[in-house]
Amino acid sequence: MQQNGSSGSNGSDGCSRERQSLSFSPLPAATTRVRRFIQERRTLPLPRVMVVFSAAGDTEKPSDAMSSSDSAEDDFRKPASPSPNLTLSKPLRSPLHTQEQEFPEVISLNVGGMYFTTRLSTLRRYEDTMLAAMFSGRHYIPRDAEGRYFIDRDGAYFGDILNFLREGELPHRDRVRAVHREAQYYAIGPLLDSLEEIQPLTGEKVRQAFLDLLPYYKDNLERIVEIAKLRAMQKKARFAKLKICVYKEEMPITPYERPLFNSLRFERSDSEAKLFEHHCEVDVSFGPWEAVADVYDLLHCIVSDLAERGITAEQQCIGVCDKHLINHYYCKRPIYEFKITWW
Repeated sequence: MQQNGSSGSNGSDGCSRERQSLSFSPLPAATTRVRRFIQERRTLPLPRVMVVFSAAGDTEKPSDAMSSSDSAEDDFRKPASPSPNLTLSKPLRSPLHTQEQEFPEVISLNVGGMYFTTRLSTLRRYEDTMLAAMFSGRHYIPRDAEGRYFIDRDGAYFGDILNFLREGELPHRDRVRAVHREAQYYAIGPLLDSLEEIQPLTGEKVRQAFLDLLPYYKDNLERIVEIAKLRAMQKKARFAKLKICVYKEEMPITPYERPLFNSLRFERSDSEAKLFEHHCEVDVSFGPWEAVADVYDLLHCIVSDLAERGITAEQQCIGVCDKHLINHYYCKRPIYEFKITWW
């Protein structure tokens, strides 16, 4: 009996071992969560995808992919940081290397349709010039159909520019003004300095020093042109006449006062000065000024500047202003008639 009992107990122990071997291990948390959603007939949430950058040698283990949703959500909220082992072998963009343009030793030029040939060293003779900058290799210069470098400028005086760059030759007097304008355009300082030391530019500098005493000179010159044009158009005439007052003294005087004063200015009180303030009945008035140059010098400037514009002007004195001021004082400013001919 004992043997049977022992055998029975042994049998029961064997059955218990079999049950333990056949028993299932508890489900993971993720599986249990899925079953709960199925029982409650709710839709499963969409999975979230997390991208993690890693070095080429690092591989993700399969067990890491089966982590819980809670830990996945926590990882998703954390900002992804690049791996310290991740390095870029090549830059994203290679830097651009600009090469300076190279020129031949002999340069063929097309300046406004006129052709010139010169050495590259001639164009680069003075560094601080427009030509030296153009042919430094840092700027693009267009070419014509024949391959000549093109400069969009009148080439009538470009030969004079090259002659100065080659051997310092200056132009003839009748070309000085035009070459001076071209030298200003090409910013050739040594040529500008040389031209300003010869006629007619030297005389122009002296004349301009005198005209600077009359800051209204250019405005009055414009008024003469406008008034003459308007009168000629109104009368349908070939010419127009204007009255212009040109006086040098600051205060009006009489012939009896002139020997008593050696200077051009007079010391008078403000109240006395107002008694002499008036405007002569003329179209345009020039004066006063203090200089050695007199009225005839200014008249010459007016006629010359009008001729520079292609306007023919003739002038003659037709008298003086006889306006009485006070006591024995009269204006006595000379008045000139200008005849402007349009054709």
